[in-house]
Amino acid sequence: MKTYLVTGAAGFIGANYIKYLLEKKYQNDDIKVIVLDLLTYAGNLGTIKNDIDDKRCVFVRGDIRDRDLVNGLFADNDIDYVVNFAAESHVDRSIEDPQLFLSVNILGTQNLLDAARKAWVTGKDETGYPTWKAGKRYHQVSTDEVYGSLGDTGYFMETTPLCPHSPYSASKASADMFVLAYHDTYHMPVSITRCSNNYGPYHFPEKLIPLIINNILEGKKLPVYGKGENVRDWLYVEDHCKAIDLVVREGRVGEVYNVGGHNEMKNIDIVKLVIKTIRELMDNDKNLRRVLKKQELDANGEIRTDWINEELITYVADRLGHDQRYGIDPTKIKNELGWYPETMFADGIVKTIEWNLANQEWIAEVTSGDYQKYYEEMYGNR
Repeated sequence: MKTYLVTGAAGFIGANYIKYLLEKKYQNDDIKVIVLDLLTYAGNLGTIKNDIDDKRCVFVRGDIRDRDLVNGLFADNDIDYVVNFAAESHVDRSIEDPQLFLSVNILGTQNLLDAARKAWVTGKDETGYPTWKAGKRYHQVSTDEVYGSLGDTGYFMETTPLCPHSPYSASKASADMFVLAYHDTYHMPVSITRCSNNYGPYHFPEKLIPLIINNILEGKKLPVYGKGENVRDWLYVEDHCKAIDLVVREGRVGEVYNVGGHNEMKNIDIVKLVIKTIRELMDNDKNLRRVLKKQELDANGEIRTDWINEELITYVADRLGHDQRYGIDPTKIKNELGWYPETMFADGIVKTIEWNLANQEWIAEVTSGDYQKYYEEMYGNR
């Protein structure tokens, strides 16, 4: 049996990752997933409550910076893989409180590395380097933002120098360097993936795509930074999850793998596409209009959709230090491991919007904070 310690798995990508492991990739295999999550604002236990059965999937509420807690998890379990999603990840929040990002993203990562090192080292070889238990892997989930910003041409490669421009990306770059330092210093079995912007189910509503979707449903304005010309490469979250597990299981030790979606778009074009797609879906299926918070009737007594148009867009002051363009070159992971992004953006955005329309109860819980009730129901006051 393989045992995973997955940190931050009540968040967006982490939750999709454990669902992929338990429900798809290893549905009939003998694996165990230990979820460690502090349940901060972006962690929603309700997202994974049906996955937690205290057999194949166990939940532990806690902080990756808590040395005693993390050491205890390794002492009580024969952990094979650590997959670290846990991070403060919103750029705007990092501008307001940089020290929190330093503490969680850097010190938390170092604490996980040290706990794994102590649990997995078996001795020393003839040159003095540690020897390791077979089949172990520490995997760091990182971001393309550590590379900085691109011009109109070119792509980020694994060899691109790190040049972060925000407190968030600086903290992630620092964490990556610690991971690689543990490999160089201790020969620790580690790997890193750096991904482009993810989208898909269970995305926290403060991020661009779910924010636009939910603002439309509420009849609110759609804020766009600057002129909306910043370019991002969009990756469907399940494609990302497949890449991560492939690297964890088969990737070379000590290597970094870029994971991108080959879907570069300007932010303003994303916003316009979401408007257009929601309008088309609701024009084709009038039952979908029931989820609109803003409901106005036309002369025939039907809920109007003509107001779902580009007039909802409002341009706001640009973010401080806003990177102009990100673009990933995933050639390495394609050539070495055979991974490729399966979901084209035109298909993925429709799936994402349809999921959001069908899961308004989840959205309401996340935005209100009511999702904490699941912890109280499942674990009381622990």
